[in-house]
Amino acid sequence: MQFKVPQFLDIEDKIFGPFTFSQFVYLAGGGGLCFIIYKLFGFLLGFIPILIILAFSLALTFYRPNNKPLVDMLESALKYAVQDKLYLWKRRKIKINPKAKEIEKKEKEEEEEIIKKHNMHHLGESKLRDLAWSLDVLDLKKEELEK
Repeated sequence: MQFKVPQFLDIEDKIFGPFTFSQFVYLAGGGGLCFIIYKLFGFLLGFIPILIILAFSLALTFYRPNNKPLVDMLESALKYAVQDKLYLWKRRKIKINPKAKEIEKKEKEEEEEIIKKHNMHHLGESKLRDLAWSLDVLDLKKEELEK
């Protein structure tokens, strides 16, 4: 048994002659708004606003940048303008003059001296070896006592 698989799901149905529902709404809304402006201001005062609204209405209806409706692009632009943005930049390395290098060396040497004085350095190899040996001996004594 074979089933027919629907195709072209992303194409809107033509409801009002050659126009889809959304295209008809854009044209009717733009035409209605142009008519209202014409009645309120007359032709001379309303010419420029009528032209702008008419152009925008026609662009919403027929202009498809990157084969997508203009409304999608306007929606994306509005979201971008409203949402928070994250700015990243790459730090540049600052050139250090020779005097600053000398000061850094002196500071490091002073820190090392302080650490040595307060004996805050890690265990030396000999101390570490002694500690490991004492732990091994204690473990052996425990094993002998358990037997």
